[in-house]
Amino acid sequence: MKLAEALIERGDIQKRLTQLQDRLKRSSWVQEGEKPHEDPARLRREIAALVTQLETLIFKINRANISTQLSSEVTLTEALAQRDALTLHQNILRSVADAASERVDRYGAAEIRRLPTIDVGQLRDEIDALAKRQRELDVLIQAKNWETELPD
Repeated sequence: MKLAEALIERGDIQKRLTQLQDRLKRSSWVQEGEKPHEDPARLRREIAALVTQLETLIFKINRANISTQLSSEVTLTEALAQRDALTLHQNILRSVADAASERVDRYGAAEIRRLPTIDVGQLRDEIDALAKRQRELDVLIQAKNWETELPD
């Protein structure tokens, strides 16, 4: 199985677990004299089996990420950390740019004017540059995911 396929399967399991959690919550109580729509014990067994399957899959994914070189100097794990850091940096700067761009209506000349302390255009350019680096890195990561076999 390719690493990319394992990542897709991991996402599917996580979605399934969320759905089962919702179903179990709905079946966790009933009115007196009623029966739940689904057997909570069966749902719990299914959740436990999926959690075990997910644990095994995550272990294999992590092993592949740490042992696979994206380039001669960078492992997939390091590239993923870089991508996460780029995303975080973008999100922080985007929230600052949005805050500095907010229009504040003044109802009279006597009201205090609020002015941005940063160049919003320059900040947006920096955000765009970070986004471009993130996209380029993501393309390399995705390509490597489709090349890499998941270890047993």
